[in-house]
Amino acid sequence: MTVTLFIPCYIDLFYPRVGMAMVRIIEKLGHKIVCPESPACCGQPAFNTGYWDESRALAVKVLAQLKDAEVVVIPSGSCGAMIKVFYPVLFAGTPQESLAKEVSAKCYEFAQFLVDKLGVADLGAKFPHRVTYHDGCHSLREMNIYEAPRKLLRHVAGLELVEMRQTVCCGFGGTFSAKFPAISTAMGEVKCDLAAETNAEYIVSSDSSCLMHIQGLIDRQRRKLKTIHLAEVLAGDH
Repeated sequence: MTVTLFIPCYIDLFYPRVGMAMVRIIEKLGHKIVCPESPACCGQPAFNTGYWDESRALAVKVLAQLKDAEVVVIPSGSCGAMIKVFYPVLFAGTPQESLAKEVSAKCYEFAQFLVDKLGVADLGAKFPHRVTYHDGCHSLREMNIYEAPRKLLRHVAGLELVEMRQTVCCGFGGTFSAKFPAISTAMGEVKCDLAAETNAEYIVSSDSSCLMHIQGLIDRQRRKLKTIHLAEVLAGDH
């Protein structure tokens, strides 16, 4: 299978190791990797703030990049939901509507791709740490992804997965954190408290944007918790 990666802007700029970890994992499973040389923003920030025309201007570039892909894998439930769930809405009634639906149908979030598309659960990874898992809102609510990342983590040697007692938003929300910083911070502090209750060493997630927000709060609070993307755990990047 030829797998086309869509690497979100913030991963390309701030967390390239996440994309590299994905490449190693997918190639290890025997598949060919294709990654567009010119990353394009999926258009989600503009979409979420009501600027749909501006969002389409970015999204058409993504459709052009992905139109010939066999399958598209995205290391983010947030950007994944934008392309898979919201592109058909964004382009409804436009000349690109049919293409948006075609691209949507072949898009997968990383954990979803491994478990649901490839049927893979055990990658032979080792991570001898106590961890808790953070569900990004878009992964959980828009893409209905819950079990896949946990199934992968349960097969990691030495890893102890402890669930938080409550599933809540981390408070990031992209532009939400910029518009409502006090609310965003308060929500993030609740998330950090819930994670700390588990006595985990690491918070694992499939969304680097959430982890960026959470790690910032952890650093300010001088907690011992660390954050790490699921792909890095599975690839042995630690």
